[in-house]
Parts: sequence; C-alpha cells; structure tokens
Amino acid sequence: MKNKLRVVVLGAGFGGLEITAILSERIGDRLDLTLIDKTGFFYFGYSKLDIMFGLKPAKSVKHSYSQVNLLGVRFRKETITSIDPINRRVSTQNGTYLADVLVVALGADYNIGATPGLAEGGYEFYSFEGAEKVRNILPGFKKGHAIVGVCSFPFKCPPAPSETALLLHEYLVRQGVRKNCQISLILPFELPLPPSYGTSKALLKSFQEKDISYIPEMMVGSIDVHRRIAELDDGRELAFDLFLGIPEHCVPTVLEQSGLVHDEWIPVDRDSMLTRFPNVYAIGDVAAAGVPKSGQFAIGAARSTAESIIAIDKGHEFTNKFKGTGSCYVEFGEGKVGRADVDFFSNAHASGIHRGVSAALAVEKRALEEHNKAFWFGKSMRSTLA
Repeated sequence: MKNKLRVVVLGAGFGGLEITAILSERIGDRLDLTLIDKTGFFYFGYSKLDIMFGLKPAKSVKHSYSQVNLLGVRFRKETITSIDPINRRVSTQNGTYLADVLVVALGADYNIGATPGLAEGGYEFYSFEGAEKVRNILPGFKKGHAIVGVCSFPFKCPPAPSETALLLHEYLVRQGVRKNCQISLILPFELPLPPSYGTSKALLKSFQEKDISYIPEMMVGSIDVHRRIAELDDGRELAFDLFLGIPEHCVPTVLEQSGLVHDEWIPVDRDSMLTRFPNVYAIGDVAAAGVPKSGQFAIGAARSTAESIIAIDKGHEFTNKFKGTGSCYVEFGEGKVGRADVDFFSNAHASGIHRGVSAALAVEKRALEEHNKAFWFGKSMRSTLA
C-alpha cells in the first residue's frame, strides 16, 4: 500500500479551499493534508460590500475554519514565518511542516503606504477591517464629492470598484442624501470590465443613469491630506470629501523571503500552476498566471493544480490544463447582478460574453456561494463567528 500523500496548503481562500476539497474527495484516506491560515474564518471577498453598505452584519459573513470537515484534512490557525521551497518545509510560530506537495495560496497583501496620503486621508475597503471602517463612517457622509479610485495595478476583483460606486449610489439614495452628493470612479482601464464589451456597456449605461462620473485610463498617485485633493497620474487634481481607495497589492512578506517571487509575483506554468521548484505550486492572487486576481480564476487554477497532483500521484497523464476561463459576477444594485464569461487564453486577446443583468443572476450567484461552502467545508457547514 502506498504511503499517505503529505500536502501542505498555505492559505484558505478560494483557491486553497477548492484544492483542499478536491484532493480530499479524490484521494480520500490516503491524504494527509494540512491547511494553514493566519485567520480563523473565511469570507467571500464580495461580502465586504454587504458590510460596507450595512446590508449584512459582519458576523453573518464569517465562516469558521473549525467547521472544515473533510477526509484527510486538518486545519491550523497559525502564522507562517518561513517557506523553504527546495525542501518543501514550512515553519510557523508553532512548529514545522514537511510536505511531498506544497501549494502556496496565500493571497495578496496591501501596501497602503505605497500611495502617499491614502492611510491618513482616505479609506481602503479591500480588507475586512477596512470595510468595517467604511461602514462606520458612511453615515456621516451627507454631502460632497465621493471618489472611488484605483491607486495601483494589478488589483483583486476588477469589477469591485464599479460595484462600489453603484452600491454607494444606492446607499446614498436610501439615506435620502444622493442629491447632495457627487460620485466619481477612477479606473486604469478604458472600459470598466475590459474583456467584456457587453458588460462594460451595461456598466457605463448604469453610471450615466445614476450620475456617476467615470474617469477611465487613470489612477490616483497620491492624496493631499490637508487640501483633501486626489492627485491623478496625469497631474490633474480632484477635490473630495470622501475617498475610497483600492491600494497597491503585493505578495506577503514571507513570500518575498522565500525565493519563489520574481518581478513581484510567483512565476508559474500556466497549465498546472507549478513553480520552478518541483512539487511546489502557486495558485490565486500570488501567482503570475496571466489571468485576473479573482476568486473564480483561483478556483479554476486550483482544479487544474489538483489534477496535476493526482496525475503524478497515480502515474496518469495530466490532461486537465488550466484554460484561463472564468465567470465574473457584477453587482449592479437594486437586487440585480450581471455576469461576464471571460476567456484569457483561447485567443490573442481576452474576450468575454455578456450574460445580461438580472435578479435571476443574483439568485444564481447566491446558489453558487452555497454550493462552494458545502463543498469546501463539508455538507454540514453553517455560518458562524470565528
């Protein structure tokens, strides 16, 4: 009988949970998998919008990792202190883990200090804590100019800034103060969702209907805290009363010191997500895989990585290569969601198919969330505060 396959997965986000669940299902009791994350709970990234705009309490979107109930899997809430990809050795504050296969799925961190003035004069909302801060200050914003601005590229979930502007509009309407407020959206793209002209066209129409000023192909370089000015890359200055910023993204410090990173991210074989180190894979936001930093693409990459690991373990040919495809769900407000099915690998340029904007797609998005929770945590999974 073959020995158990020792797998260590670093990070329990979309990619980490997906590959963990697949390996548990496919390898079963031969699996010895340790899933490590520094936090005790998971949340879907888009749920931060629900928190920001008071649609859900924070505790309702947290799902405790203690409820992971998968064959051959143990979860450890620990902080990773070093990664040795040559020997596939991982150290935490509690000990050392050795692996036959190492999967790095730590996600991107945020470098708030990379944009002068952002920490002092604005609010980032990409972290859970940042979203909670915005929720607490929004009731005090009753008039003036609100800017939703991207400060660096690449960034996670490209539709999120557009969603934020639309849901901010909806929030201000509910508060009865929208007529006193101006909203501007600053993106580094010509179109809000570049691969999908149809979804971009729907977003631009919605911006126009809701009187949201769209400033394309631009980023915010700095914030003048005292003058309350957003300084754009082309030298323009925009006065604001509320600045919601998407900060610079970066790999966690422990990865910078590991030897895995080159040119800011981890280079990978785009078919399997294998790094230059044998039996060491990187999936999700930390990988330079040629696709957006998005949960749906992390899931797709995790599936291909799992197939690569299983093929090697069982001596089979690896055929289920990552196709660079994924679906982007976009919140339009008023209970409606849009969907774009995008493809980054089949043609010379990324392409996307617009599936419309509807309440039915909002139901589809919620159903997908429930499916993922059941698969990742086990059928008995329920929401809980960690």
